[in-house]
Amino acid sequence: MKLSIVATLYRSAPYISEFYERVTKVAHAFAGDDYEIVLVNDGSPDDSLERAVELSQADPHVLVVDLSRNFGHHKAMMAGLEYSNGAYVFLIDSDLEEQPEWLETFAEMMHDKQCDVVFGEQVSRKGGWFERVSGEIFYAVFNFLSAINHPRNITTARLMTRRYVDSLLQHREREMVISCLWIITGYRQIALPVVKEATSPSTYNFVRKMAYVVNAVTSFSAMPLYMIFYCGIGIFISALLYAFSLLVLRLTSINYVEGWTSVMVSVWLLGGLIISFIGIIGIYLAGVFSETKQRPYFIVRTVYGARR
Repeated sequence: MKLSIVATLYRSAPYISEFYERVTKVAHAFAGDDYEIVLVNDGSPDDSLERAVELSQADPHVLVVDLSRNFGHHKAMMAGLEYSNGAYVFLIDSDLEEQPEWLETFAEMMHDKQCDVVFGEQVSRKGGWFERVSGEIFYAVFNFLSAINHPRNITTARLMTRRYVDSLLQHREREMVISCLWIITGYRQIALPVVKEATSPSTYNFVRKMAYVVNAVTSFSAMPLYMIFYCGIGIFISALLYAFSLLVLRLTSINYVEGWTSVMVSVWLLGGLIISFIGIIGIYLAGVFSETKQRPYFIVRTVYGARR
């Protein structure tokens, strides 16, 4: 099979019909009749599944993978990639913020550059000022703390070769940040500037974004642990210097009365640092605990349509 188009479904009912029409058109242009459309229902609470099943019944090119519950966007994408068979795989969100017509441009770039991945990179991040600023802060912090040079404002939409997808699927982390896996899988990857449409509000609220940041940093960087060590050394040296200064004042008979404020500030400062450090170590231990349980990546309830 020449082409697989993979998309996830979550509250996608308003978009699925138009999405299907547009991806079918670009798939025909790229691969003739030699293509498949893999739709992964990630526990969507609306009627996305029913609409997708209707498409699979009417079109043998459509394969619907229904997960047993909501496993999250990243794991749903990996599920779709596992069920794909194409020599080329076009991964894209189904909400039409990313244009299916990008496939043609991506394919031309892949042919010209002889690369394994072509992905979209937003010219300017969509959303309000908070989303734009928080996005910039995330990329700056993540790139500082990790050894990964994470491109800014990348999109889900990407065209990949089969050998790249097979290599990507070898990663089996339970606590997954798929954009980082895209990067560390390697191969030659080319970014193309794109402009996303704003068709729906983001399903990533502030809490989910913070969880994403913490997961990304702790999954791909040990820097916070080293920072704890160096901070502890700094506090220890500062304490020694302070103790030495008190000893000098005592020996020189200079009256130096410790104030209540300085004592309380020291106690609260050190107490806060200790609690924070324990929390950071706890996050890493929780990640290790999650990996050791070896729970399934995802669970498929039903597959609608025949695999081509």
